[in-house]
Amino acid sequence: MVASFHPDAKARASNPAVAGLTFADRVAYQRAIEEVYWRHRIWPTENAEPKPSLDAVMSQAQLETKVEDYLRNSQALDDYWSRPITAEQLQTEMDRMARDTKQPDVLRELFSALGNDPFVIAECLARPVLAERLTADFRGQNSTNPFGSAWLKGEPGTSVATSSTDAAYTIPEIPEDIQCTDDTWTATNLTNAPIARYLHTALWTGSEMIVWGGSNGSDLDSGGRYTPSTDSWTATSSINVPTARDSHTAVWTGS
Repeated sequence: MVASFHPDAKARASNPAVAGLTFADRVAYQRAIEEVYWRHRIWPTENAEPKPSLDAVMSQAQLETKVEDYLRNSQALDDYWSRPITAEQLQTEMDRMARDTKQPDVLRELFSALGNDPFVIAECLARPVLAERLTADFRGQNSTNPFGSAWLKGEPGTSVATSSTDAAYTIPEIPEDIQCTDDTWTATNLTNAPIARYLHTALWTGSEMIVWGGSNGSDLDSGGRYTPSTDSWTATSSINVPTARDSHTAVWTGS
């Protein structure tokens, strides 16, 4: 499936809540989200090359896969667990992001990148996070894969657009600033956070914290990515993962 991109995602639809969102629309909005994150990503000073554009590090196929994944998760919640994501849940998720964000300036940029349209924010920012969290919860309760290898591999054709065009969303208020005190801890959201561990690595990219490896009595090959703007955790991929290890070194290369 081919989607054309526009630098202003808002221009993809003059009234998305009325027209609904096509797959191509969702991919365009996903690119707008990734552009915000990429803008905040640290480019190592040791790298003599200039920081590349987002298009150079993230292909259209990767953007489409991200969209397919959250639509597939949404469909799994409905088809397999009979728990479709509701408009009320999406509004609650937006409210949670605004209330608990650790990077309010970045969250405002994300809202702006989505045209400050509450419907688009609900569908393209809140839905992916909520669908990931809920499917992880249900998979933890039942390890049986509901859709076989096609669902795991992310093959095309298994995702279904899930827009609630009659929902009336409101944009939550984002705090102006987060007060931080040196040498203190503030708890993050623990949903989908990696299991407790030690001797792991934690690496800050400028837009997320990546925690990986370590030990909890046995070496681990798992981890998580914490996004402070939305106060959410996502498990790191297990595809081509390095062997389990602890006491290792992690280096951020820029992507």
